[in-house]
Amino acid sequence: MESVLQTFLSAVPQATVIWLAILLVLAVAVAVAALPRGVTAPAPPSEENRLADRLEAAAAEAAGVAERRRTEWLAAQQTVDETWAAYEQASDDARRIGATTAFPLMSRRRKPGENVDRQRYLHRAATELCRSQSLSIAQLNDVYAHRGWNPRLHPVQQEPVLFNAVRAHRFDAYQRAVEKERATWRSAEAAAETLRGLRAEAAAARLHGPVTEAGEQQVFAEHWTPAELPAAA
Repeated sequence: MESVLQTFLSAVPQATVIWLAILLVLAVAVAVAALPRGVTAPAPPSEENRLADRLEAAAAEAAGVAERRRTEWLAAQQTVDETWAAYEQASDDARRIGATTAFPLMSRRRKPGENVDRQRYLHRAATELCRSQSLSIAQLNDVYAHRGWNPRLHPVQQEPVLFNAVRAHRFDAYQRAVEKERATWRSAEAAAETLRGLRAEAAAARLHGPVTEAGEQQVFAEHWTPAELPAAA
């Protein structure tokens, strides 16, 4: 009996150690299982994308240029409309004056100094039309030099000649306005195309990441002349 009791008492510490070891292993397993899974260390920051930054800055500058070109084109369009309306008015006036003076005047002997008065009338009327921008300076010079003008005509006969000259001047102004409108339209289209290209290049550069300095110069050479090349960042 005593031997059995001694055997039991000697076995108790060994069992305790075993159970403690098992509990320790379970605790470690639970702790490991509680750790978050799939967490990776943050990647180091990538190299600065200088090309994308420069392209975006150039695109912002090109947007301002494109807006100014479009404003100039809209103003040129308005000028075309205004000069055409002025030409139509001058054409109507010339036809009206021509119709009212279609009948010939009775010929009679001119009084002394009448030719001088007719010349003064022509000069005065042409000067007033030039001041109102209905005649050009070149046309006024022709009047005073009598190039293509007969200063001896009666004032009634001078009226249709003057209004025909006004109509010619208005039509020339309209043609110049049309040429300017076409030029400003081409300039606005070129600026818009440059803006679209720069924005596309900036987006592509931002997606593809940094490139070499040689690649930056090649991309910018496609959009800017050497005089317009932006300063390096």
